[in-house]
Amino acid sequence: MSDPATSLEIADYGPETATFQRDVVEGLRRTPPSIPSKYFYDERGAELFERICELSEYYPTRTELGITRRYAGEMADALGPRCVLVEYGSGASLKTRILLDHLTEPAAYVPIDISREQLERTATALNHDYPSLEVLPVCADYTGDYQIPEPSGGYRRDAVYFPGSTIGNFTPEQACAFLGHARELLGENAGMLIGVDLKKDVRVLEGAYNDAAGVTAAFNKNLLERANRELGADFETDAFRHVALYAQGEGRIEMHLESRRDQAVTVGGETFHLPEGTRIHTENSYKYALDEFAELAAQAGWRAEHAWCDAERLFSVHYLAG
Repeated sequence: MSDPATSLEIADYGPETATFQRDVVEGLRRTPPSIPSKYFYDERGAELFERICELSEYYPTRTELGITRRYAGEMADALGPRCVLVEYGSGASLKTRILLDHLTEPAAYVPIDISREQLERTATALNHDYPSLEVLPVCADYTGDYQIPEPSGGYRRDAVYFPGSTIGNFTPEQACAFLGHARELLGENAGMLIGVDLKKDVRVLEGAYNDAAGVTAAFNKNLLERANRELGADFETDAFRHVALYAQGEGRIEMHLESRRDQAVTVGGETFHLPEGTRIHTENSYKYALDEFAELAAQAGWRAEHAWCDAERLFSVHYLAG
């Protein structure tokens, strides 16, 4: 008999190198320049993000974990029996295991992640630890084109699990379009369990993205290092400074890489001049009030049925019905 942990097949829709190069070059042509945050998550970036999640300053992961542990039974009841659990950006799947332990006869687990290495590790571990669960991994940018694999047995509904605060990486307009696309993809009987970071004291927000150990700075700069490794770019990472600040008017944390001096970098045969102080925008992280996110979900065709929060109202997990 073959070991089930070695028999996984990964459906691969991952971005090609040419797509990465195109997005970096087009982003650097803009004013101000930018690089899409989805490219943070190569193997090194995924490892650094797991370290960020363990930092004392970074409240979202431990807070959502506490919410999940306390309310997993209620969340599982909302998703219902025999669901296909589709997770966007599966990562290390710690919170997923808590949810799986409470679900009633889940039909399958479909982790979707852009980092193939991390996806393979996570899917293999879950396949081993949950032998009765069908694990169907998909390597893809979950904002792009892919298909959700069909489980071998019957199932009642597709349900998305989107933990973390990744929905905040989209502008509200992009988030609405993304949620609407998911609604169409999953069909009439769909459900979604989604993590949403809440608005709070600016000092708490900025502290979470400016940790004393510099892990978030390394995570941000890894975007440039990845471009060097995979695209033959010539970014000097020490010539950039990590900047993270809260833009009150927009209700978002912004991450940038600021040029410490006048410099020129080459990507894909094209040279870009970056004067001192130029900021390359790498990520947004929008924060919402509970009613703001419920309204956004409604605009995308979802019905916000419940929201679970921690006692300090730092973070929320919402259940959306199709």
